[in-house]
Order: sequence, then C-alpha cells, then structure tokens
Amino acid sequence: MELAGLFSELVRLETELWNAVDARLRADFDLPLPWFEPMQVIARVPSCRVFDIATDLSITVGGTSKLVDRLEAAGHCARVPNPDDRRSSVIELTPSGRRLLAKASTAFEDELQVRIGSVSTRQLQQFESTVVALRRAVARVEGDGRSTA
Repeated sequence: MELAGLFSELVRLETELWNAVDARLRADFDLPLPWFEPMQVIARVPSCRVFDIATDLSITVGGTSKLVDRLEAAGHCARVPNPDDRRSSVIELTPSGRRLLAKASTAFEDELQVRIGSVSTRQLQQFESTVVALRRAVARVEGDGRSTA
C-alpha cells in the first residue's frame, strides 16, 4: 500500500468537503465553517471552556481563544464566569447563536447528504471506523513523543 497516495486522497477529500460546506454556510448564513464547528462544540459540551473546544477540534488553545473572541464579537456566544473555577470562563451560545446554529446545522447536514450521501451506510460506517483508527495511531505516535522529522 502506498501511504503517500492514501494521505493525498484523505487531504483532498477533506479540502473538497470543507470548501463545499464552508461555501454553503457562508452563502446561506454568512457563517464560516471555522465558526460553525466551535459553535457545535459549545452547544454539545456542558460548561464548555476554550480548552474543551481546542481538544474537540484538535486545534491550539490560543487559536481557539481567538475564534471564541470573534464569535463573541459577532454576538453568537458569551463568556460567563465559571462557578467551579474563578480563573476561567464558561462559554455559552447566545439565544441568537443557538437559532443560527440550528438553521446552519440543517444546511450542514443537507450539504453532507448531497456530497457523500450516495455512498452506502455500510461503507460510511467502515470508513468512519478506519478514520478513527488512523487518528488513534497518529495520537499514539504523538503521545510517545516520537517524530519522523
């Protein structure tokens, strides 16, 4: 098996899906995909913190904090004092942020259905299992502190 070819296909798939979904969310809701994803995490994770979003999305805490700043400035979320830790904040969607996320989520699902819904459920489940296994393998190497560089 040529791993470089697999890598190329995975990256191209991600890029093509990202661009299509991003274009749809921007056109329909003026909501970039990099904002939509953290909003999904905020809605899903109770007492959500910047760290939770960063961990869920596999991005840096610094980058996540800047994303939250932008979401907050746009009125989609608010930071509130964390009752369990006065040094941190909990992030909550605003009422308008929740409404926007609900509408955008429908368009998001619709766009994914258009793009990959023709693939059988069995194939998609197998692919998801394979991607999860690949992510675990990558994380295991990172956890070992090994680098190929």
